[in-house]
Formats: sequence, structure tokens, C-alpha cells
Amino acid sequence: MRWNFRRFWAAVLGLTLAAGLTAATAAPARAESNGGVRVMPLGDSITDGFNIPGGYRVNLWQRMVSGGHTVDFVGSGFNGPAGLGDHDHEGHSGWRIDQIDANIVGWLRNYTPRTVLLHIGTNDMGQNYDVAGAPARLSALIDKIRANAPTVELFVAQVTPAADPAFEARIRAFNAAVPGIVAQKGPMTHLVDMHSGFTTADLADGLHPNAAGYDKMSARWFAALQSVPGSLTPGTPPVGAAVSLSNPQSNRCLDVSGASTTAGAQVHIWDCHGQTNQRWTRTAAGELRVYGNRCLDVNGNGTANGTKVQIWTCNGGTAQRFTFAANGGIVGAGSGKCVDVAASGTANGTPVRLWECNGTGAQRWSVR
Repeated sequence: MRWNFRRFWAAVLGLTLAAGLTAATAAPARAESNGGVRVMPLGDSITDGFNIPGGYRVNLWQRMVSGGHTVDFVGSGFNGPAGLGDHDHEGHSGWRIDQIDANIVGWLRNYTPRTVLLHIGTNDMGQNYDVAGAPARLSALIDKIRANAPTVELFVAQVTPAADPAFEARIRAFNAAVPGIVAQKGPMTHLVDMHSGFTTADLADGLHPNAAGYDKMSARWFAALQSVPGSLTPGTPPVGAAVSLSNPQSNRCLDVSGASTTAGAQVHIWDCHGQTNQRWTRTAAGELRVYGNRCLDVNGNGTANGTKVQIWTCNGGTAQRFTFAANGGIVGAGSGKCVDVAASGTANGTPVRLWECNGTGAQRWSVR
């Protein structure tokens, strides 16, 4: 029986790995967005929802909605039932830490999450793949996430258990290393215990959670998110750091048209590329500077809906001072109105203007 059990798990892992490789090359069916805070569920088949489509994401979504949070799950994957209000995710069946690491930069750039929920390492242990090196691979993956998304709130899970004793022993050894790794990664990297309190009764097949197990996972994720309130609100640019500002509705960035440095140049949205005309530095005075000496500016310090938003030589005036609302809005100090993508457009070149604050996706901006 012991040999048969191991052979069964080898087959399961082989099938899920093949499924993961197929998913990696296929385009996502579609993407959903309600303009909420962008959360990326990231990992392997347990994130994808093996045996129960949607997995922990179903109950986590429902908890978020019940808690009054507006959340946009993001990623290249798409699955789950109708009760899951947003089906996007970045779970890849059969994938190890190194495979996630090889793709993470592109995913971060494409989907600009505010928050990442990382559950990875199960397949490293199940495939017996350089088990001793797995903690170092996890540490390197976290470093890559931090380098490419410095303002993201990153939640790192100790992985769920397995029924096979040898497999479980490897998981326990890996999990024991995770708290020390997370503790080294700064205040925006958080540990989540996904192992203690889980038993084989929470597993459908000796590895993947059943419905009760996935619900336990969702409760752990949600408690962790609640303990870090900023994880469920759009990020505010840190003072003194150059960042891009992405509009989650279009997944395009606040951009100076034509990379112009001329005072009065229109600000619009464009594909995010991280060049100098998309790098904005928030100052203690409430400015958003670009090129060092140009500021985001409301034309003529206007207050009417539709007033042009542009760049101008920084002068300390009210037209160049902005605050950040909890919902991701950028609010002009002189008007109390919001920086808005015209007509809720999503195309490259759609102009940015001043408009009465209304909480829609056209007025939400996320740091990336």
C-alpha cells in the first residue's frame, strides 16, 4: 500500500505539472475587474483550486464582499464557479518555486497587484526537487517580488500538509524555515500559517484540500489581510520614491504625452513601461513630480469638470498639490475634484482630466 500511495502521488504531480505547462502557454479566457484593490492569488494547484474549482478563492471572495471590501483578483488564470465574483488568479498546477520565479516579473508588470497571496513549495517537496535548496529559492523569489513591486503587501504562507509521512516530513522542514525568511524581508512581507490546525480530514486526496480545507485557508488569508489594513486599500506613493501610477480599470499608466517636457503637455494613460515620463515622485508638499522639475498640474487651477490635467514647472501652487483618498483617488487641493480618465476610457492616449469624485474605476490609481 505504501508503494502504491507514492506511485499515485507521482502520477498526480505529473498530471498537474503537465496541466501547468499547458496553462502557461495559453492565453487567459478573459479578465474581470471591478476597479477594486488588485490582489494576486499566486502559487500552484492549491491556488488554482485542484479538485474544487476556485479553491480557497471562492470563500475568500465572499468574505471580502461581506466585509465591504472592493477587490479585483488578478492573474493570467481564470476558473471557478458563479459564486466566485472574480475568477482571475495566478495558480499553476504542478509548478515549483523556480517556475513561479521565472515568470513573476512579467506577471507583476502585467497585473500590477497591490497585494500578493503566495502559497508555493508543495511541488518542490512532492517532487523531492532539491529540497535543501527550497528555502533559498523562496527567499530569492520574495526578493524578486520586493524589487519589482516594492510597495506590494506580500503574504507568504507556510504550505498545507500532506497525508504521506515522508512528503509531510519534507513539508514540515520547509515550513520551519519560512518564518525566518519572511522576518528578513521588511514590514510589507507577512507570514501566514497554513499548516497548524489542518489535518488529513481537510484533504480530499491526501494533498489538495477538500471544501472544508479550502474554507480554512480562506479564513487564514482573510484574517491576515485584516491585520494589515493597507493590503485591501490602494497604495499611496511613498514620499521621495519615483513610482508609476497605474489605472486598474485600463491597466495603463499615468503618462506625459510624447515624453514631452514642455509646460502644458497633456497627461494621459498609456501602456506601462516605466520610462521617465511615467515616473512620478510624491513630495512632502503633496506634489507629483516628473523629470525632477515638472509637476502634475491642473490647468489654470481650474475647478470645472473636464479641466485639463497637464505638467507644468513646479511652483508650489495649489494647482500642483494633491492628496490620496483611501479608494485610490488622487484629489486636487484647489478643487476637491479627482484626477479622472476621460469617459472611463481604457485606450492608449485617453486624456486625463479633472472631474467630480465619484469612486469609479476611472478615478482609481495604484502604485507599481
